[in-house]
Amino acid sequence: MTTTEVPAVPMNDGRSVPAVGFGTYPHDGDDSETTALHALDAGYRLLDTALRYENEVRIGRAVAASDLPREQILVSTKLAGRHHGYDATIAGFHESLTNLALDHVDMYLIHWPLPRLDKYVESWKAMIALRDEGLVRTIGVSNFTEAHLTRLVDETGVVPAVNQVEMHPFFPQHDLRAFHATLGIVTESWSPMGRGELLTHPVATGIADAHGVTPAQVVLRWHVQLGAVPIPKSADPQRQRTNLDLFGFALDDAQVAALSGLERGRIWGQDPATHEEF
Repeated sequence: MTTTEVPAVPMNDGRSVPAVGFGTYPHDGDDSETTALHALDAGYRLLDTALRYENEVRIGRAVAASDLPREQILVSTKLAGRHHGYDATIAGFHESLTNLALDHVDMYLIHWPLPRLDKYVESWKAMIALRDEGLVRTIGVSNFTEAHLTRLVDETGVVPAVNQVEMHPFFPQHDLRAFHATLGIVTESWSPMGRGELLTHPVATGIADAHGVTPAQVVLRWHVQLGAVPIPKSADPQRQRTNLDLFGFALDDAQVAALSGLERGRIWGQDPATHEEF
């Protein structure tokens, strides 16, 4: 597969994001650089990390070691909870920028809203300033609910370009995706394949058999057809390539509906109204 076969998804800030990204959580120590390099070789152009993942240094090294031009690699990282607030967000961003050893970050997200702290609006204002300064190209959020997003827009007038949330056939995020669509927000999917149970589920395996592909490809194709950008992670180079090979087949409406019909709720128990990470 060549990179040109991976479509670009337009964002509301005039930029675009690859239709499939590469996740780097959980980090794998010294192997993070090698894993990310393999992903770039396989055709991924979006690397998703976070300060909390403790692998920004290694992801930055992979970008530096790659033969690809810097402008072809979209590096996305996230603000840690301990850096919520205007000044702390500026400091947290520069910590990430130093770790990555880059002169700018392509995408910067607020990792969790942490409503108990009630500082995410101030953090968003700082991210707007970082974008206006040219240090960040695209700003967005992660794990935000409709209420959190509405407040950001009401208080700043700036709509996030991306909201990265838990999403998979067990938790399809119907209502949130519909709300995103009204504002042009791209839905990114973390844990896009859920737990291993999903990949052995008869619905996924049956559809995979019908198309001659893997259950993982079926689930990732489901995301793509719903307009979401999945962020799968694999350390295996062959599996990385397979997970990106999603554009030579399509699910029919009944197959998409069958996968969406597996809905039963969050599998990680991380409700953004209460979950906290620092």
